[in-house]
Amino acid sequence: MTAYGAILGARIRMLLQYRAAALAGMATQVFWGIIRVMVFTAFYASLRPGVEAPMTLRQTVTYIWLGQALLGLLPMRIDGEGAGMIRSGTVAYELTRPWDVYWAWCMRAASLRIAPTMLRCLPIVVFAVALLPASMRLGPPASPAAAGLFALSVLLAVALTSVITALLTITMLWTISGEGLMLLLSGLAWVLSGIVIPLPLLPDAARHVIEWLPFAGTLDLPFRIYIGQVGPGEAAGVLLRQVGWTLALVMLGRWMLASGLRRLVVQGG
Repeated sequence: MTAYGAILGARIRMLLQYRAAALAGMATQVFWGIIRVMVFTAFYASLRPGVEAPMTLRQTVTYIWLGQALLGLLPMRIDGEGAGMIRSGTVAYELTRPWDVYWAWCMRAASLRIAPTMLRCLPIVVFAVALLPASMRLGPPASPAAAGLFALSVLLAVALTSVITALLTITMLWTISGEGLMLLLSGLAWVLSGIVIPLPLLPDAARHVIEWLPFAGTLDLPFRIYIGQVGPGEAAGVLLRQVGWTLALVMLGRWMLASGLRRLVVQGG
């Protein structure tokens, strides 16, 4: 475990150096957060009297700002270092090191999700709480219990999104370029995680299916715990769903990695 912790720590420290990129990304996320809050405010204002939405406007605004603050958790990018090793053949060095290659790649994927989120999350939260009009602000957790369960759910979301990213890296053992799969995955993540439209606002037929997919566990389900849509009594099921998908994808990733390494050919001298 010391080796994997060292990989995670070293990669996070390296990625934390890209402060200018984080500042630019934060400005973009704040801008689109304000735009999305205004769009949904107009949507709620257009509802006919007597029509009740599945979420209140206050909950929706909070949901939007949580999405902007934790956007870095979405598995939208492949691990460039891992992909480069597979393309160049230096992945052979990985196989000679005294560690499990799968968990090493998972630690790299985790750092790719954690570091950008660490740089952007707190400034966006401060902006959304202190510098906006009351109607556009990020609201507090529904209860102290909701805050604690939200924190636990976010940790599980980090694990889930990391194994998804590692799985995408492993597919490079079969493809020349991971660009196509990366674009497909990022599109699915945007739509199915609740970033584009909060999942509770989708039609019931679609929502009941999407809620059980792994992407909902990356952002939507933790956010619904925070705003109180998922109460403490129901949170255990949400957490188990996140754990279940993480374990299932770990088993799939390990099987794919073992299969890919059996057919791997590295040429050179």
